[in-house]
Amino acid sequence: MKTTRLCELLDIEYPIIQGGMVWIANAELAAAVSNAGGLGLISPTAGMSRNGNQVDNLKGQIKTARGLTSKPFGINLPILHNPQIEDLITAAIDERVEVVVTAAGNPGLYTDKLKEAGIKVLHLVASVRHAQSAERQGIDGVIAEGCEAGGHNGIDEISTFALIPQVVDAVSIAVVAAGGIADVRGVVAALALGADGVQMGTRFVATHECIAHPNFKEAIIKANDNGTTITGRKLGATRILKNEVATKLLEMEAAGASVEELIDFIGSSRSRTGQFEGDLANGESYCGSIAGMIKENKGADEVVRSIVDNYESVLENLR
Repeated sequence: MKTTRLCELLDIEYPIIQGGMVWIANAELAAAVSNAGGLGLISPTAGMSRNGNQVDNLKGQIKTARGLTSKPFGINLPILHNPQIEDLITAAIDERVEVVVTAAGNPGLYTDKLKEAGIKVLHLVASVRHAQSAERQGIDGVIAEGCEAGGHNGIDEISTFALIPQVVDAVSIAVVAAGGIADVRGVVAALALGADGVQMGTRFVATHECIAHPNFKEAIIKANDNGTTITGRKLGATRILKNEVATKLLEMEAAGASVEELIDFIGSSRSRTGQFEGDLANGESYCGSIAGMIKENKGADEVVRSIVDNYESVLENLR
């Protein structure tokens, strides 16, 4: 498989990054992806109780991952509305984490501090403007995410195939493609568009190592091509599996519900309810539009290996 500058930047074998899914990107999954040659990411809230301490949880996850792999892994740190972000940045430095992925906030707030500690910093973006801003702030690379991705998406809802080449043309730093990628065909397509690698979230949910609830994994496997929808555009577009919550949100939005009414309905930690606790009727299950491509639960190493082993054959079909 092609080695890109992302591999050199992050000291990984293959240009594949596992998504830092908020409640379910656990140490065991991250270690498995890293051991397979990609870069695993840990979320500070993975497996944490609703009112738990992110810093303590993160340190425990890092300790577990270090016991399972000697290869680089990273952590995912959303900045905006995170009351513990300062302490999480300090923890990342103290624990000598190799990579930090920041999102949902000003990428320049902590980049210099992290890079001074020898940490590589990637930032999640959904537009050319934000990619250029991240480059000016000294970010090592951007993860450009299209609206096919599960979870929160950019306000303009630009698709991955439209976004990636425009970001590649606009910045000189490494670009990682995210959103709507589940197998080797998506990886080859992303690299053809100029990306230096890919990030996959939903595909790694349906793996043995991920702590997502079995109900969530099974729902992904059973989903079809139109099994997800985007809700909450007044709050921030969010792609989730279709369920009772999604239907209610769409009905409320169509009826002109206010931001306050939507927030009141969603409440706290509905994504944990669906993804970690397995209550798919009352929870939000962040899921990419490629769910219909995922047909089985398998090992994270199998996901990576399938991409690596089939890369050349896909290229050959293009010749």
